[in-house]
Amino acid sequence: MFGDLMGMMGKIKETQKKVEETKERLNTVMIDEASSDGLLKVTLTANREIKSIAIDDSLLEDKEQLEDYLVLTLNKAIEKATKVNEAELAAVAKEGMPNIPGMDGLMK
Repeated sequence: MFGDLMGMMGKIKETQKKVEETKERLNTVMIDEASSDGLLKVTLTANREIKSIAIDDSLLEDKEQLEDYLVLTLNKAIEKATKVNEAELAAVAKEGMPNIPGMDGLMK
């Protein structure tokens, strides 16, 4: 019994390490998003850190329009980044979970 418990603990620690490594790697995965007309472009990491924002000069004339563009485009980019982030971390976590009877239905 204790051997099984120690084995599971080791597997959990290994999985935690893989999760941390995946989080680090996701800092290098870039997500690009642009407004439908291409006047605003944003880039962020899969960990949802904004790396760049490019604004066409025409948007600088209307503050309210620029704010709307920023909200819409950033939200789309964050949604994409979140999906990538969650999929990558879920794959690592599922791969490293110990086989506990009755728990397999919860991980689908």
